Amino acid sequence: MVEPLVSKQWFVRTKPLAEKAIAAVDEKRIEIVPEVWLKTWNEWMLNIRDWCISRQLWWGHRIPVWYCDACGETIITREDPTECSKCGCGSAALRQDPDVLDTWFSSGLWPFSTLGWPDKTDDLKHFYPTTTLITGFDILFFWVARMAMLGIEFMGGDGVPLEQSVPFRQVYIHGLVRDADKQKMSKTKGNVIDPLVVTEEYGTDAVRMALLLGAAPGTDIVFSPERLDSARAFANKIWNAARFILTNQGESVAAPDRVEDRWIASRLNQCAKQMNQAIETFRYHEAAQTIWHFIWDDFCDWYIELKKDSGDWERIRKVFEQTLALLHPLMPFITEELWHRFAEREGESVSLQAYPQYDEKLDDPKAEAEIQLLQDVVSSLRNLRADLSLDPKLPLDGLINGADVSPHYAVIRKLAKVNLELGETPKSGAVKSMSGFTVSINVPAAQLEKQRVRLEKERDQLVKNIANSDRQLNDEVFLGKAPQKVVDSIRAKKVEYESQLQKVQDSLNS
Repeated sequence: MVEPLVSKQWFVRTKPLAEKAIAAVDEKRIEIVPEVWLKTWNEWMLNIRDWCISRQLWWGHRIPVWYCDACGETIITREDPTECSKCGCGSAALRQDPDVLDTWFSSGLWPFSTLGWPDKTDDLKHFYPTTTLITGFDILFFWVARMAMLGIEFMGGDGVPLEQSVPFRQVYIHGLVRDADKQKMSKTKGNVIDPLVVTEEYGTDAVRMALLLGAAPGTDIVFSPERLDSARAFANKIWNAARFILTNQGESVAAPDRVEDRWIASRLNQCAKQMNQAIETFRYHEAAQTIWHFIWDDFCDWYIELKKDSGDWERIRKVFEQTLALLHPLMPFITEELWHRFAEREGESVSLQAYPQYDEKLDDPKAEAEIQLLQDVVSSLRNLRADLSLDPKLPLDGLINGADVSPHYAVIRKLAKVNLELGETPKSGAVKSMSGFTVSINVPAAQLEKQRVRLEKERDQLVKNIANSDRQLNDEVFLGKAPQKVVDSIRAKKVEYESQLQKVQDSLNS
């Protein structure tokens, strides 16, 4: 049987403390980011009640209260008393309150008690108030509010400016890390992730990047194996790119500035601009997405491929080092390791280098437009091959109309395996039209016949799939027993089959 037991507890009158903390947020001396959490802050603070700080635990900060067994006096003091302040009896008659302070009370003292308070130390003067506190929304009241109330109360007054009494200037509120089903992690549910196990399997940097990519302000972070696999693949991509550059660095030769060099400098410059803006506005997921796209797409998939034949590996290395500096706050371990491998830097760290900044002089819209056109042409030719299920290594002849990419014919031949020429493209056959150009490839007759047979088989299968879907959807008995989500799935698949059939039929008719 559980029976409630009435006991004496110590409380803090929080209304006066809360009023000062509310004013600090209203006056922007403390800024809460994102602002969506201001409503939650005000709900807590405007309806605050007195705070019970007594806890019956085995460890913690003892409540600074002593009782005199001789006269019953209650003594509250900062220092351990040696005698009763009322009857003067010795310390043997004094008994300290057995309770300890609430954990959040002790935590609320953290911003200044760790810096030497109540003494006016140099550390306290230099580091209080701090700049930014980063925390989860679930302890906005339990910790953030307590630090604000206690900090303003104990560090304010005595002519201290109001802006100097707050414990921090900004509070960035991030979401909770939830499991793949968006459930809160709990030992009871058995869905807790051991960070030591995960980092051992995927690598610390991969785990950091997976979390950052999902850390949009105001939302929770979904922790899934798929994201971890993707982030680990990204880390491997960086490592392999670095190894490839280091392997060829000894063969580097000086080469004139080319359009792809101006393009990558402009793209890297834009990347620096976007990342700095994202970090300054606490949009860390955008910073992660920006550098991910630059490294994977711009640098690895295009720039290295465009530069392979030039032999200018020194220029590639310089671009890569700047990229490592941009990536370092997000993936500190792999970037630090590679930073030292590219040169002998005793005692230095990439974290001590100036963070890359945007330079308007490096912007080159003309070079970006030229390389974008090249990318569109190569991608169109590759997609055309894929649509026709042609051997990606089979050399073909092709025509382009509407755009001049003659300076890049050799690159197109290398990347798309198409010997491209300027000319009028046919109105039918293997043709792909884009907004600024049209490309076509000459497909051998044997390949066309093979393609026709494949498309006919695909058409016949899709017709069967549609007929089977119609049979199920017209069966009243089936519809009466099947769950609604199953029926909706069949309808969605039928729509997809019909769309695929239309594309196949268009290919057969062309």
